[in-house]
Amino acid sequence: MIFDILTLFPGMFTGPLTESILKRARQAGLIQVRLHNIRDWATDRHRTTDDAPFGGGPGMVMKPEPLAACIRAVLTLPPEAATPPPVILLTPDGEVFTQAIAQELAATERLLLVCGHYEGVDERVREALITRELSIGDYVLTGGELAAMVVVDAVARLVPGVIDAESVAEESHSDGLLEYPHYTRPAVWEGRQVPPVLVSGHHGEVAKWRRRERLRRTLLRRPDLLERAHAAGRLTPDDLAWLAGLGWAP
Repeated sequence: MIFDILTLFPGMFTGPLTESILKRARQAGLIQVRLHNIRDWATDRHRTTDDAPFGGGPGMVMKPEPLAACIRAVLTLPPEAATPPPVILLTPDGEVFTQAIAQELAATERLLLVCGHYEGVDERVREALITRELSIGDYVLTGGELAAMVVVDAVARLVPGVIDAESVAEESHSDGLLEYPHYTRPAVWEGRQVPPVLVSGHHGEVAKWRRRERLRRTLLRRPDLLERAHAAGRLTPDDLAWLAGLGWAP
């Protein structure tokens, strides 16, 4: 899978892309990340990519010409595809990024991620060339670079081969529920013991415990997710009976 990242600050991506799982995925050829400096498409000697907003106000706005030229140039890069790749702007007023969106994007062969900066991007570029807008949360960052890193990380780990498929299957948000608690050796730490079922060797009981702990944790921490899971038909009769015992009713 190819990630084309359009940014004013390509150096910000050096650390995340050269460590841990993303580093191994790139080395294995499972993902490719191409960084494109938007300043390279500026036409003046100062490589200007921003200007004051019409109508006045604080801050600067990313100019349309260099950004549009960069997007169009990157879209022509190989590999060719029957359908143009999504051109995604990372912006605080975009659609909130979720695990479901990460799974959707992981099914594509290529993504263009445009990192907004300053007060934002000239609206005409958004209208003409951006096909989707994403936000990683209800807060404002200094630019879209950190948000783009989050999207790359969340999507790349869903690309087949990057992470063991079994590890992804039951983690938080994979099916609308939060993940169950995890334990490792020693079996007793500072007087706290691992739940006996996990060392019982009874795989069926372990699976039941983990499912119920997922339901319990979701009820306690994110009851809104539980409502959505129920509305989507993801809760079994056993799930509903267990939750009823905890005092939850849909």
